[in-house]
Amino acid sequence: MTVAVAGAASPVGEQVVRAFTAPPPDGQAPTFGKVVALDAERGAADAHWRLVDLVSPALAKALRGVDAVVHVAASTDLAADLTVSPRTRRERAVLQVQTLVTAAAAAGVAHLVVVTSAMSYGASPSNPVPLEEDAPLSAQPDEGLVGDLLAVEHVLETARTVHPGLTVTVVRPAALVGPGIDTVLTRHFEAPRLLTVKSGRPAWQFCHVEDLARALTVVVEQRLAPVVTVGCAGTLTQEEVEQVSGMRRVELSDAVALGTAERLHRVGVLPTPASDLAYAIYPWAVSSATLTAAGWEPTRDNAACLAELVHSIRGHHAVAARRIDRKDAALGAASAAVALVGTAAIMRRRRRKGGGA
Repeated sequence: MTVAVAGAASPVGEQVVRAFTAPPPDGQAPTFGKVVALDAERGAADAHWRLVDLVSPALAKALRGVDAVVHVAASTDLAADLTVSPRTRRERAVLQVQTLVTAAAAAGVAHLVVVTSAMSYGASPSNPVPLEEDAPLSAQPDEGLVGDLLAVEHVLETARTVHPGLTVTVVRPAALVGPGIDTVLTRHFEAPRLLTVKSGRPAWQFCHVEDLARALTVVVEQRLAPVVTVGCAGTLTQEEVEQVSGMRRVELSDAVALGTAERLHRVGVLPTPASDLAYAIYPWAVSSATLTAAGWEPTRDNAACLAELVHSIRGHHAVAARRIDRKDAALGAASAAVALVGTAAIMRRRRRKGGGA
């Protein structure tokens, strides 16, 4: 089987290529033959590189002879995402998957696997734990990164009808951790303290990028479809998260936390929508039943993933996804919540003094 990995030069793409090129266990015949790495620039992964822009019509030619394509649509580089406008970012994400679908169908590819996120299910105090794979997508279609994923999933749903000969699988992992992963959720742990709300019932679940990569090999090998969710077994309570991370919490009401974040995002102080806070305070954990039945098991549990995450972000300081200098973190915020409310007060004072500045 020839497998192509789109976006192979990214940290996540590199991990996916490594999983597909890993030698099989002793005594087993190799499942995958040639592994084709697709990207605009050559990366470090050891594979057959075909340099192509993922939004170029030339992608169809690059997919010739390929049996399955894997594409990670989920954002894992928040710093880069914040350098472009939400409209530009979404247009790029949608155009990439549209081009990939069209090119795969034109090249005769049999299986397209696209990684989005379990965040598409939305975070809600009424969510069951865990969510099943066929649960409705209840996330808010706002201008944030989750809205981008919903737009991508809409394209894939249409593709199933337009291209019936192409098997389309959506893989929705829990909160990703690992080398090079920078997301709204990893930055939640860069705050001085962990923000919680009084009515919150978080059920923390993680997925290491190496385990995701191995899961993708199972999805391709066994042609699992149409939706596969992946994450560590079980969940962590807020108390367990605090114990593992060594961090303390600060608790606010829903109205204060979400309302303040919404106002600060509206005036441009916070880079992500207030709806993103819901993923840190309400459950959205998923089942890995399909993968487990297919023989996949995670190599790390939730506590190990969280410990690795906390170690990887040392030296970084953020408040509601916006990174700040160390001195600002010490002087301006005793906690994420205090920073939110304090920043709102600063903005009000500036408006009074400067006439709206």
